[in-house]
Amino acid sequence: MRSTPVAVSFLFLAGLAGVASADEGMWMPQQIPALADRLRALGFEGEVQAFADLTGQPMGAIVSLGGCSASFVSSQGLIVTNHHCVQGALQYNSTPERNLLVSGLVARAQEDELSNGPGSRVSVTTQVQEVTDDLMRRLTPNLTDRKRFDVVELWTKERTAACEKDGSRCRIASFFGGLRWFEIKQLEIEDVRLVYAPDKGIGNFGGESDNWRWPRHTGDFSFYRAYVGPDGKAAPYSKNNVPYRPKRWLKVSPRGASPGDLVFVVGYPGATERLQTYAQIEDMTTWQLPRSIRRSVEQLQILDELAQSSPEVAIKVETRIRGLNNGLTKNRGVLEGLIKGGALEDKMEQQGELTAWIAANPERRMLYGDVLPALAALDAESAKTRERDSVFSGFRGGRGGGSVLGAADTIVEAAVNRPKKDIDREPEYQERNWARTREGFERMQRTLDRTVDRAFLRYSLLEAARLGGTERIEALDRAAGLSADMSKDAAAKAIDAYLDRLYAGTKLFDKDYRLALLGKSSKELAAVGDPFLNLATALLPLKDQLRETSKTRQGARYRLVPRYMKALLEKSAGLVAPDANGTLRVTYGRVLGVDSVDGLFFKPQTTLAGIVGKHAGEGEFDVPDREVEAIKALRAGRETPYLDPALHDVPVDFLSTVDTTGGNSGSATLNARGELCGLLFDGTYDTVVADIVYDPVRTRSIHVDSRYMLWVLTEVDGATRILEELSK
Repeated sequence: MRSTPVAVSFLFLAGLAGVASADEGMWMPQQIPALADRLRALGFEGEVQAFADLTGQPMGAIVSLGGCSASFVSSQGLIVTNHHCVQGALQYNSTPERNLLVSGLVARAQEDELSNGPGSRVSVTTQVQEVTDDLMRRLTPNLTDRKRFDVVELWTKERTAACEKDGSRCRIASFFGGLRWFEIKQLEIEDVRLVYAPDKGIGNFGGESDNWRWPRHTGDFSFYRAYVGPDGKAAPYSKNNVPYRPKRWLKVSPRGASPGDLVFVVGYPGATERLQTYAQIEDMTTWQLPRSIRRSVEQLQILDELAQSSPEVAIKVETRIRGLNNGLTKNRGVLEGLIKGGALEDKMEQQGELTAWIAANPERRMLYGDVLPALAALDAESAKTRERDSVFSGFRGGRGGGSVLGAADTIVEAAVNRPKKDIDREPEYQERNWARTREGFERMQRTLDRTVDRAFLRYSLLEAARLGGTERIEALDRAAGLSADMSKDAAAKAIDAYLDRLYAGTKLFDKDYRLALLGKSSKELAAVGDPFLNLATALLPLKDQLRETSKTRQGARYRLVPRYMKALLEKSAGLVAPDANGTLRVTYGRVLGVDSVDGLFFKPQTTLAGIVGKHAGEGEFDVPDREVEAIKALRAGRETPYLDPALHDVPVDFLSTVDTTGGNSGSATLNARGELCGLLFDGTYDTVVADIVYDPVRTRSIHVDSRYMLWVLTEVDGATRILEELSK
C-alpha cells in the first residue's frame, strides 16, 4: 500500500530555537523535517525527510500492537517488542504444567510458534492526511453543542467508512484538542504468533521493586511473527498461513548505544496531558489520582489472595496484577511530582501567564477571553456527579470488559444497535467492530474465572452502595435491595445475597453461549431470562442518560478547546508537538546519565555485573541458572562480540533524554544510522509527572541495549534460528 507523504504546513513554525525545551516533544512524523537543523547539529547522518515517508525506511518497519509499540526486524515478518508487551500471549498459552509466564518460550522451529489467540493485531501506519478543512466546512457557528457533536460524529463515521473501502483499518484522530484532524490509514495483520520470550528472571528481572527505577537490569524484549494467508493478504489464524513479508525492516545493531549517542524512539505513545488546563490537572491531583491509587491497592489485595487459591487462578490473574502494579507505581510517582515536586504549581504559573497574555491585548481578549471560564464551568458541572459516573463505569465494565457483566452489557447494547442503519449505530457497535467483539468474547475465556469475577463485582457493588443520596444508582438499588440509609454490614449482606442469585442463574461463563447471544434481538434476550442480561438491561436507561450528557459536553469542548489550544500555540510562537494520542510519533535525545538526589549521579548504562550483584536466587531477583553460567563463562574468558570495551562488560540497559510515555513500550530505539540499538521500556519514577509538566533537565527514559538482547539470545537461550534471521 502506498503512502503519499503529507506536506503539512503546521501553524506557528517560526522561532524554532528554544521553543521545545531540551529534547521535549513526541513529534508527528510530518513535523520532523522542520527540525532538520537541530537534528544535524546533534549528529544525525540521515535524511530527515525519511521520517515523513511512512512506507520508507525506517518508518515502514514500525508497527503498533494496540497498547504497545514494535517493529519488523526481518524479511520474514519477525517483530521485536518488550517482554511485558507479550504477557497476554504468554498467559493465553500457559497451563499449570507449562507456565510460560515463568519459563518463557524459545520456538526452535516455525511449527513451535504459538498463536496469540483471537483479537491479536499488528497495525502498520501507511498513510496520514490532514482533513481539518473538510470538517470545518460542516461546523457552522449557529450549531448547538449537542448538534456540533452529532456533526463531528457523523463526519467521522463517513470518512472512516470511505477510508476502509480498500480493506484498511482507519481512524480519524484529533490533535491539539480538535484544532487539527487527521485521517490515519493502517494495514492490519490478524495472525500474530509468539516466537520468543526470555525467562521471567530475565524479562522481568527486578519485578515491581525495580519498576520505574534506575539502575535497571531487565531484559525486556521478546519476538512475535506476523502471518498472512497464502495470497499475502491479512487473514485470521490458520495453519496454512505463511510469514508476512514486510517491505521494510530494521537492522539490529550489534554495537548498541553508548554515552552521548543520538537516539530516536519511534512508536505509538498513548496519552499525555501537557496541554490541559490547570483546573483539569488540579482535579487529577485532588481526586482522580488519589482515587485510582486507593482502588489499585484494594484490588491488588483481592487479586493477591485469589492468586493463592490455585495455579490456574494464578495464571489467569497474573497479567492483571502486573498491570495494576505498574499503573499504581506510576500514579504514585505522578502524584508526588505534582505535589512535592511542584509540577502543579508550575502548571498554575503557566496558566497564569497565558491568562495575562490574553488580557494584555483587546483582540486576544475578544478571541480567547471567555474560553478558560467556560471550560472551568464545564469541569465544575461534570464534578457534581463524578463519583457516581466513575463507579457506574467501573462496575459495568468496558465493552466485553473481561467480566460477565461487561459481556452482558455488550450483548444488550448490540441488540439495541443492530436494527439501526450502520451509520446510526454507536461507533463501537458498528459492523466494522463486530469481529472484534466476537474475538473479545472468545479470548476472555482464558482469563474468566467465576471466583475472580464475583470478587470484583462485589468490590464494585460495595462502592455503589456507599454513594450519597443524590448520586444513587436507582436501578441497582432496586435489583440488589440497597438504600442510602443502610449500614455497611447490611449493604454487604444484601450484596452477597444478590450475587448468589446472579451467579447461580447465569450461563454467560460459557463461551459458545455468549457468542450465540450476540445475534439476538432485545425481545429474544428478555425471553432468555439470564440475570446478568436483566441487570444490564435495567442499567441501560442510566447509561443512555450519561451518554447523552457526555455528547453535549463533548460538543461544547469541540467548540471551546480548539480556541484554547490556538491561544496556547499562538503564545508559544513556535513548533509544538501535540499531546500524545496513540498515533505514530518520533522523539529524539541523547544517551545521558542524570543527577538523582543530592550527591548522587546515575550513570547512563548498566551491565551484567549489576545482574550478579542483585541476584538473590529467589523472588524478583532470581536469575535463571543458564544465565548465571553464561556470565561465569564470560568472566572465565569466553569471547563475545557484545562486550563494550569502555565498560569491560556486556551492557544491559541505558538511559536517554528521549520524551516518551505509556504506549511507547516496545518502541524501536534507533541510532543515527537508523539501526535498532535498543528498545524503550520504561521511564524513571521521579519524572513520570512529565506526562503533565515536562522537566527538561531530569526526564529520562530507559531502554534495553541491543547487545544484551543479542547476548541473551546467543549465550543464554541458544536461539540460533532467530539470530540467523536477524543477521540476514
